[in-house]
Amino acid sequence: MNDLKIQNISQKKTFKKKMMRAIKQLVHFGWEQALSCFFPVVIFASLAITQLMPLPFLPRYDWLLILFILMQWWMVRSGLETRDELKVITLFHLIGLALEVFKVHMGSWSYPEEGYFKFFDVPLYSGFMYASVASFLCQAWRRLKVNLVKWPPFFVVVPLAAAIYLNFFTHHFWIDVRFCLAGLVIIVFWKSWVTYEVDGTRYRMPLVLSFILIGFFIWIAENIATFFGAWEYPNQTDAWSLVSLGKVSSWVLLVIVSFLIVATLKQVKEGRISRG
Repeated sequence: MNDLKIQNISQKKTFKKKMMRAIKQLVHFGWEQALSCFFPVVIFASLAITQLMPLPFLPRYDWLLILFILMQWWMVRSGLETRDELKVITLFHLIGLALEVFKVHMGSWSYPEEGYFKFFDVPLYSGFMYASVASFLCQAWRRLKVNLVKWPPFFVVVPLAAAIYLNFFTHHFWIDVRFCLAGLVIIVFWKSWVTYEVDGTRYRMPLVLSFILIGFFIWIAENIATFFGAWEYPNQTDAWSLVSLGKVSSWVLLVIVSFLIVATLKQVKEGRISRG
């Protein structure tokens, strides 16, 4: 009987240690993620503050542009962001701005407020919202020591990313093949994993699952952004309403494009790219 009690006490202690370890790891992971999200958090804070308080001299959109440029400068200057990461983020700014110009022209959403620094009715600050996704990916990659397992070859990854990006444009004139592309992503990355390190312990996750999770959280962020007037969908003209859940699929695909570009550039830099 005493042996049974000792065994139960030992099991409880082991369980308690495991729980404490799991909580500690979760907190550490959350902290690293929070640091990686620094630029997106600044964007949301700026959207909220500039909507709630009156701004002198310049329209709100222009103040947002100035704030985001200063934040990027400070992040590089302080070492929070590397120069290589800045290059990737700048690329995403241009990719995002091109998409914004097209989508606004097609009436998918709008930027109704005034601004001096607008390009075809699109405020230049909007590209930073795409850049913030790249910033998160780059910083999380570095902080969590991300590694890719069974990454598909170069000649598969690049055309797939290009096809997903182009579909954001072509579906206005042709059929929307996003779900076909999503099916291809599942097939191509079915055996791919992403591994990451938390406080010295490595974990792994199916790559497709990571795409879905990041896309869902960006959809939540999109609702926050539209609430603070970052942009406006047609159904939000009279009053704010929840962004359609169907937009999650768009964000998942955009995350996939972002991840594929970042992963490909990192593998090129490390000399580990596979072309066959």
